Amino acid sequence: MKHGMSTEQLEKKANQIRQDIIKMLEHAGSGHSAGPLGLADIFTALYFDVLKHDPKKPDWDQRDILLLSNGHCVPVRYAAMAHAGYFDVKELLTLRKLGSRLQGHPERVRLPGLETTSGPLGCGLSQACGMALAMRMDKDLHRWVYVVMGDGELDEGNVWEAAMLAAKYKLNNIIGIIDRNNIQIDGPTEVVMPLEDLRAKWEGFGWHVIEIDGNNIEAFIDACAMGRAVVEKPAMIIAHTVPGKGVDFMEYDFHWHGAPPNHEQAKKALHELRTLQGKIRGEHE
Repeated sequence: MKHGMSTEQLEKKANQIRQDIIKMLEHAGSGHSAGPLGLADIFTALYFDVLKHDPKKPDWDQRDILLLSNGHCVPVRYAAMAHAGYFDVKELLTLRKLGSRLQGHPERVRLPGLETTSGPLGCGLSQACGMALAMRMDKDLHRWVYVVMGDGELDEGNVWEAAMLAAKYKLNNIIGIIDRNNIQIDGPTEVVMPLEDLRAKWEGFGWHVIEIDGNNIEAFIDACAMGRAVVEKPAMIIAHTVPGKGVDFMEYDFHWHGAPPNHEQAKKALHELRTLQGKIRGEHE
C-alpha cells in the first residue's frame, strides 16, 4: 500500500504519531518514551511509503515483512499501524492494559499485522534471516524483510551470529535498520559497551552499510531504495536518531529510555509537539 504522501505530509503524520505515543504512555503509566519518539520518522516512512502492505489484508502473501527486534519500542509501531488503518486510533489508549491487544511487547497472535512476538533482545536479525531464506526457497523475489534493531541490543552475541549467516548466504532481501540513538537502559551505549566503529563492524561482517540521519524522512526512504538495489549482500541502515525527539526535556536523556511521562510531563510534551517546540504559535498564545 502506497499513500503517495509528500515529505511535508509525512512529517506531519510523524508528529501526530509522537503525540499519540505520549498519550498512550501517560494513560498506561508505564512503558518506554525515548526510543519510540526517536523512531517516529522511520515508522511513518515505513508504513506510509516504504512497505508493500495492506491493512485490510494483514496476511497478504505478497507483503513485505517488518520485524521489531527491540520490542519495547512497540508504541511507535502501534501508533503507525493505527494511523495506517490496521485498527481504530482509539484503541491506542489500551496500551499495556490487561487483556489488550496492545501489549508492552508485540504479541503476534494478538494483533493482525505483527509478524513476530518480541521481548528477548537480539533475536530479530536471526528471525529475519530465517524469513529471508524461506522467501528465497519460495522464489519470492519481490519481497523484503525489514528488521528494526536498537543499538543497545547489539551487545547480544546472537546479532553477530545472524550477521555472519546473512552475509554467507548473500541475503540481499534483508534491510536492517539500527536505531543509533546512543542510549540504553543503563546509560550511553559508548559507556556501557562501546559499539564504534559501528560502520566498520558491519562492513567487516560483509554487509553493505548506509549511514543516515534517521530523523530525516526523505533520507530514510532513499536509504531503503538504495538497500533494495544492493544485489550481492544484505544491507544495513545505521540511522542516527535523537532519543525523545520532539520533546525538549526528553531528548538525549537515557533516563527516559524506560520511563513514561506523568500527567504534567505529558501536557508539556504535547504542547511542545503541537507547537514544534515553540516554533508554531496559536492565536491566543
